[in-house]
Amino acid sequence: MAIKKTNNLELISKDKIEKWILPHLSKGKRGFSTKFDVVKIIQTIIKRLKTGCQWREISLKDYFGEEKISWQNVYYFFNKWSKDGSFRNIWVHLLNRNRRLLDMSCVQLDGSQTRCRMGGESTGYQSRKSAKTSNMIFLCDNRGQLLSMGNPRSGNHHDLYEIEDVMGEIIEILSEAEISHKGLFLNADSGFDSES
Repeated sequence: MAIKKTNNLELISKDKIEKWILPHLSKGKRGFSTKFDVVKIIQTIIKRLKTGCQWREISLKDYFGEEKISWQNVYYFFNKWSKDGSFRNIWVHLLNRNRRLLDMSCVQLDGSQTRCRMGGESTGYQSRKSAKTSNMIFLCDNRGQLLSMGNPRSGNHHDLYEIEDVMGEIIEILSEAEISHKGLFLNADSGFDSES
């Protein structure tokens, strides 16, 4: 039996990044014009998101060797792709492509309060956490696979705050991925009990 040797740094292989991610990233008017390997940039971003380390603590030598790149370069691409909708496009494409693997017999709705030590646009004081937080509402399939989420809201609001708008945002992503929301059995905790 042959053992396939893999790079321990690869959370997603180069082939998968080239097939599933690169085609959905925004490009400049003249296409990609960067001297850096975009696959390595994606792998570094994914590693940072998985570990939660600070941007300046990313181990760039592990990915880029002696290539001259700074954490600011990696952050530039992360910020650019976050703001221009590239990451959303990737997510919608992956959902669409793999929708047959989802267990839609029941979907789960829940909220998450996250501390925001550095502040930000959608933060507010949450007395329960004794900190500034941001609140997001998530929708998962019956196996816990994330399907969609609403935009962050200020943490000083409860889960039902602007719930009609949040559900509209959640359903919009499902619709873009060609996943029908009609007739889904929605399971949510009592914090979501309301006429809305």
